[in-house]
Amino acid sequence: MAYIGRDTDKLSNIEVLDNITFDGSSSYTLQKGGSNFTPSSANNILISIDGVVQAGNFTVSSSTIDFGTAVAGTSTCDFILHYGIGLITTPSDGTVTTAKLADSSVTAAKITDATITAAKLASGTIQNQSAFKNIIINGDMSQAQRATSTSSITGSGYHTIDRFYLVNGGMGTWTQSQSTDVPTGQGFAKSLKMECTTADASPAASDELVLRQQIEGQMLQYLKKGTTSAESLTLSFWIKATKTGTNIVELFDFDNTRQISQSYTISSANTWEKKTVTFTGDTSGVLGNDNGASLGVQFSLGAGSNFTSGTLSTTWTSSTNADRFVGQVNHADSTSNEWYITGIQLEAGTTASDFEFLPYDVNLLRCQRYYYVHISTQSYYTGVNRGNNYNIYENTFPVEMRAAPSLTETSGFGWFLGNATKQLFPAYHDPASSTKFPPSYTANAEL
Repeated sequence: MAYIGRDTDKLSNIEVLDNITFDGSSSYTLQKGGSNFTPSSANNILISIDGVVQAGNFTVSSSTIDFGTAVAGTSTCDFILHYGIGLITTPSDGTVTTAKLADSSVTAAKITDATITAAKLASGTIQNQSAFKNIIINGDMSQAQRATSTSSITGSGYHTIDRFYLVNGGMGTWTQSQSTDVPTGQGFAKSLKMECTTADASPAASDELVLRQQIEGQMLQYLKKGTTSAESLTLSFWIKATKTGTNIVELFDFDNTRQISQSYTISSANTWEKKTVTFTGDTSGVLGNDNGASLGVQFSLGAGSNFTSGTLSTTWTSSTNADRFVGQVNHADSTSNEWYITGIQLEAGTTASDFEFLPYDVNLLRCQRYYYVHISTQSYYTGVNRGNNYNIYENTFPVEMRAAPSLTETSGFGWFLGNATKQLFPAYHDPASSTKFPPSYTANAEL
C-alpha cells in the first residue's frame, strides 16, 4: 500500500519498522532491519493490516506486539510506523529561545536546582537581567583616581586602583599599578598589577600580604546572612602570576569576626586563567544594616605561619588566624614575581555569570562615594565675603559620599577646608591673599 504524503523515511521523528508476516498467532516480534525493536510506547505505533489502520486494539511489551486475538495468516501487513524517535530530547547549547517556549510552559516544579546554566541559553534569551549583581565595585580595575602606579610600598593602604586596599604586614616591597595587560577577548582594558621589588622569601610568623575590598553592610542585606535562608556566594576572577601553585581567597565578616576560605590553583606561569569559587551561605552572624565595613573579600599573596599553620576553614566559622590562608604560596619570595588580577565578580548563587560591565561614568560615581579627587580649574574665584575675615567657597560632591569625608588640599593655595558633610564642604580663604583660585583637594570616605 502506498504511503500518503511524504516518504516516511524522510521524516526525522518517524521510523519505518519491518512488516510482519502473519501466521495465525496473536503475538509477533517487532523488528527494524532484522533486529528486535522496542518502541517508546504502544501509543507511538501506527500499523495497517489489509488496508485498515489499527488503533487501540493491540498492546506492546518490550519488542512484542499483541493483538489480543489471532491474526489470519492470509492477512497482509501494509506498514508499521514508530513515531517519536529522532525528536530532540536534550536541546543543544544555545538553541532554546523565548520564542520557542509557550506561555507558562516551564514551571518551577519542573526545574531542579542548578540545572540551567548560562551555556544552555541562547544569547539574548533572558531580557532585563538585574543590574549591579556584582557586589564588588570596580572589579574591572578601570578606575584609579589616586594614581596609576605607586612604588616602594612597604605598608598598608589604598595606592592605585579604587576600592582595593593592600594589607602589607612586613612582607616585602612592592610596586602596584594599573596595567593594560589583560586576558585576551574578554572585554577588559585594565588590571591591577603587583610587582615585587624587595623579596621576603622567609616570612616572619606575623607577615601577611592581602589585597581586599570591604563592603558596606547596608549593601548586603539581600544575602540574608545570619538566617536559615542565607545565600551562597560565587566569586569569579581572572588571575595571572609568575608563581604557580595553591592560592587562598577569603570572605571575612567584620561584624561577627567570622570567615570562610577557599583555595584555587594557578596552573600556568604568566598566563591569564579564570577562576571560580563558591562560598556556602552563613546562617550565623547578621550583617549590620549601616555604612560600616561588614564583609571583606581578601586575596592572599603570601602569609606567615600565624595564618597558615592550621586547617583551612572552608566552611563559615569563628575566625582563627591559623586557619585562614593555609597552603598559600609566597608571591613575595622573588623580585622576579608579578601578580595580576581583573574581572572580579562576587554574586549571590552557586554559579558564576558573565562579568557585569558597567558604563565608565557609573563605575566612577560608585568609586567617588568613597574617594573623590577635585582638581581646581585655575579660574579666578570671587568668594562670598564674610566681613573682612574670609571668603567662603562651597563645593558639592558628584555623589553622596559614604560618610562625611576627611579633606586634604592638594593645590597649595592656602585654603582652610571646613567640616564636610556627605554632600558638600566649605573652604575658607583670607580675602587679603593674592591667590584667588579654588582649591584642589581629595575627599576620603573609605571604609
